[in-house]
Amino acid sequence: MAETPLWFMIATFAVLAVFFVVDLLIIGRRPHVPSTKECVTHIAFFVVMALIFGALVWIVAGAKPAIEFYSGWLTEYSLSIDNLFVFVIIMANFAVPKQLQKFVLSVGIAIALVLRGIFILLGSAIITRFTWVFFIFGAFLLYTAIKLVKGEDDDDEYKENALIRTLRKVIRLSDEFDGERLRTKKNGITYWTPMLVVLLAIGTTDVMFAFDSIPAIFGLTKDPFIVFTSNVFALLGLQQLYFLLGALLDKLVYLPLGLAVVLGFIGVKLIMEALHANTLPFINGGQPIHAVPEIPTWLSLVVIIVSIGTAALASVLKMRKLERKA
Repeated sequence: MAETPLWFMIATFAVLAVFFVVDLLIIGRRPHVPSTKECVTHIAFFVVMALIFGALVWIVAGAKPAIEFYSGWLTEYSLSIDNLFVFVIIMANFAVPKQLQKFVLSVGIAIALVLRGIFILLGSAIITRFTWVFFIFGAFLLYTAIKLVKGEDDDDEYKENALIRTLRKVIRLSDEFDGERLRTKKNGITYWTPMLVVLLAIGTTDVMFAFDSIPAIFGLTKDPFIVFTSNVFALLGLQQLYFLLGALLDKLVYLPLGLAVVLGFIGVKLIMEALHANTLPFINGGQPIHAVPEIPTWLSLVVIIVSIGTAALASVLKMRKLERKA
């Protein structure tokens, strides 16, 4: 397998930077509610770009990293769709006007990109030096999968975290939005607007999302370049997906189960890889356990496609069945 050439990585980062500037700073800054046609066009464009990018990775670096990218992108994209549930709840909880929701999502996605970049760098450094961390990542993903199956990860209402609750106590907040402004004046007194709290809520929620997504992607590939590009392509077009699926998110009833299968599979895969690179003295004397089978990359991609595809299809069929009854 060939290594990814430096020129290809530089070109990729340059193109992705352009995509993000256009998606978030130009299109995202126009305060409007996107039409269905606009949403579908944007989403289709970025999906096609992800597919083309994976093909280019295959050409310049080989089949394995390309399959790792497709696996990681599908996993991160599925997790992003699931996380849109929380975004919908936050927007409703703070009564964000529809024309301002694109701006909030743009800032939230930008925060997510920065935070995930930091987590990826830290994660890459940690797993390079401490392979036993795979045991922790794997156990956490299995725990998350069990929560999804039991329905404990479903959020019927948004619960403010400690940072937001503290903020409300120490600063003067107004009750109304003032466009995209963070500060406003009423009767000569300066107030912070609810926009500040909404952006902090989205940003701090993204931190929690990273605890699911980063271990999951490292269970599929150890290449920081593939990890980062998988996350970036999953975030591109997310605001259009929010508006397109906003009314349908509560109908994707089987998506958590599909995600549970994917996260559980990756969790087991991580633990098996940890046993292969075992450095813990209390497990087989710190020696690798070669009898544990290795899960091929292509099998990961098959499991992800089948799990998410089956969950989405089952959700659509149930939705149509309920509509016919109604």
